[in-house]
Amino acid sequence: MPKQKTHKGAAKRLRYTGTGKVRRKKAYFSHILEKKSPGRKRRLGKGTLVSKADTKRVNRMLGGK
Repeated sequence: MPKQKTHKGAAKRLRYTGTGKVRRKKAYFSHILEKKSPGRKRRLGKGTLVSKADTKRVNRMLGGK
């Protein structure tokens, strides 16, 4: 059976942490920033972890870990 290929779109957007969790960026931080409050923009600028419900699918896209 052939190897599973890495989903390149996911690989560019997601990274593994040292403990094996998956980090992602938050949405809504790329444009229309004038109307967003400074506090909201600070929170959006920081990354977060992929939810537990999506972790299995993301691991499969990234080649598994």
